[in-house]
Amino acid sequence: MAQAAWEDSPYVLLRHLTLPVVAVTTIAAGRRNGMIANSAQRASLVPAVPRISVYISKTNFTHDLVYASGLLAIHLLRRDQWSVIWELGLRSGQDADKLTGLEVRTGETGCPFLTDCRSAFECRVVNAMDAGASTFFLADIVAVHEGTEGPIMTSEYFRAHMPADRKRIYEERLIAAQSELARLASPVSRTVWPGAVSAP
Repeated sequence: MAQAAWEDSPYVLLRHLTLPVVAVTTIAAGRRNGMIANSAQRASLVPAVPRISVYISKTNFTHDLVYASGLLAIHLLRRDQWSVIWELGLRSGQDADKLTGLEVRTGETGCPFLTDCRSAFECRVVNAMDAGASTFFLADIVAVHEGTEGPIMTSEYFRAHMPADRKRIYEERLIAAQSELARLASPVSRTVWPGAVSAP
């Protein structure tokens, strides 16, 4: 197997700063999609103004939908939800509707959210910033949907307990993505996000 570019870099140490593994869903112009991320976090110091931030790779189909509609839902996953991770994390939304095999409801904003999760935060983007290979989205929490309780899927748990066959596929895709992401990483545009340009 190919050598991972990050194995001898600060990236390994930066993994200690990663957050829970979450599912992100969105919709724009009638196209919906979902993905897996480990970059979502609380983004407000004021309880009365709850916000979430998340980095989404520009190579991911979900990125373009969120950028267009300004809508997304962030889902905390339980440790037993490996099937959701495989459905949303190992296929491209360009090829098929990845939400078809999952139980989904339409939220207050028109954004789809997974009914089976620890909790889902339905959000509306209020600002976005170019981050090179990704875009940093800041979003207000519009609604919270409580699901089934259970231990949260953390990045550490994910890496330690991933089945060997899935780990091989995951790492191969991660390595393959690095060349394109490296090309996008350095130039950072100061262009201001125009706001949502597409309805759900």
